[in-house]
Order: sequence, then C-alpha cells, then structure tokens
Amino acid sequence: MYSSIQLGIKYLNYYFTASNGKGHGIHSPFVFDLLVKVLNDETKYAVYKEIELQRSLLLGNETILAVEDFGAGSAKGFKKHRVVQQIAAGSLKKPKYAQLLYRLVNYFQPKQIVELGTSLGITTAYLAKAKQDAQVITMEGSTAIATVAGEVFKKLQLQNIHLVTGNFDETLQSSISQLPTVNFAFIDGNHRKEPTLHYFHQLLEHADDTTVMVFDDIHWSKEMEEAWETIKLHPSVTLTIDLFFIGLVFFRKEQKEKEHFVIRF
Repeated sequence: MYSSIQLGIKYLNYYFTASNGKGHGIHSPFVFDLLVKVLNDETKYAVYKEIELQRSLLLGNETILAVEDFGAGSAKGFKKHRVVQQIAAGSLKKPKYAQLLYRLVNYFQPKQIVELGTSLGITTAYLAKAKQDAQVITMEGSTAIATVAGEVFKKLQLQNIHLVTGNFDETLQSSISQLPTVNFAFIDGNHRKEPTLHYFHQLLEHADDTTVMVFDDIHWSKEMEEAWETIKLHPSVTLTIDLFFIGLVFFRKEQKEKEHFVIRF
C-alpha cells in the first residue's frame, strides 16, 4: 500500500486535474445526469441519521474480537485481536462515500446487490435501505465481525440482507451462482490485484448492460491501480468514473466507444 504521504500527493494531483464535478466538459448525457442527480445530491435522507447513529455506537464499542484476516490488511495495521471501535474508525467507509452508495442504489434500483466486505455492516445498511425489496448478499471473511454486523442489521430492522461468512475465494461463486443477474456490486474486500480481478471476472459472468460495479480504494496501492487499469481495458467495460477513493464501472452496450472520466468528488 502507498504511504499516507504518497496517497496525499496522489490525491492532490487527482483534485487539481479531475473534472470539477459541476458538469463542465462532460458531454455524456448519462454521466451528466448521474452527476446532477446522484453525485451532487445534497439531500439529507432520513436514513442517513438512522445509520450514522449505529456508526457512532460502533465507534464507542470497546469489545475485543478475534478476527481472521483474508485480505491485504488494513491501513491501521490491526493485529488479530481487534477492538470494535478501532475497526469502525479504520475500516468503515466515510459517510460521504457510504451515502453515495445509498444514492446510487436509489437511482439505479437494482434487484440483486452483492457486497464483498461487510465489515461492521454500515455500507451494507445503506445498500439495503436504499431499496428494501432488493436482495442484498453481503460477504465478510471474519465470523466475529460478521456477528457484530448482524446485530447492526437487527437494530435497523433490515430484512433483505443475506450475510455470508468465510473467505471470498470460497464463498463468492456459490453465493451468486443462482442469481440471474448481479445488478449492483460493491467490492471492498481483498485489496490486492489478482484477487480483485478474480472477483471482477466472477461477477462479470452474472452482469448485463445495466450492471453497476463499484470498486473501493482504487488508488490504495500500486496493485490496486494496476487492477483498476486492467478493469478499464476489459472489452465488456464501456464506461468508468474515477472518484479517487472509489471507481464506478458500467457495461452499457448502447455506448459505442469507451469513455473514462475522472471527476472531483
């Protein structure tokens, strides 16, 4: 992974070179509409407060968990025994991005949602609340962390989440094999190149031209940047949007030529 200084330099370069987020210079009607109605939507939806209350409780939770780690590790360097509040502080997506996931699901209205990397369940809750008649399959490597996430789901009275525990390499294929289509996927698990590309190809088998994939931490390391560039070049990918901390991938067949946008968010 990049050091905080390296990541900071990369972010500054992104910030000053990306499209300004107001729509200037964006000639794609699809992307412009997405920008106006989703990325720049400043509505304070009621569910934000409800879910952020659960985040606050997790940030104050001093329970110690024995955690399995199947991924590339965390930027905070957690050891096997982890405190819930430390996991919450270091691993949960910031409200800005978690709430963007809510708006994306609210906008695209997917029926089948897959998440790789439940963590403590905050992003899952946003995904599930955005379309409560959708099926959300979320996967977490650690049984202990998944248990805490399950408690969050109960507190939020979420009934449309199927929580799968175990190594993604062993659980992903069987979990999605019966789905006709994966309409929306959020990949926030193993932050390494080959596993990320493996998950991409597995999900791609269940994708159609309406599918949206969201990849987390695309600039987290050289490996993740290489994975992102490989995904962009895939023949099935027709459009990508780089928001620095996350990347959006689309497979719109009506789009004749590939387009790649870097937008300040």
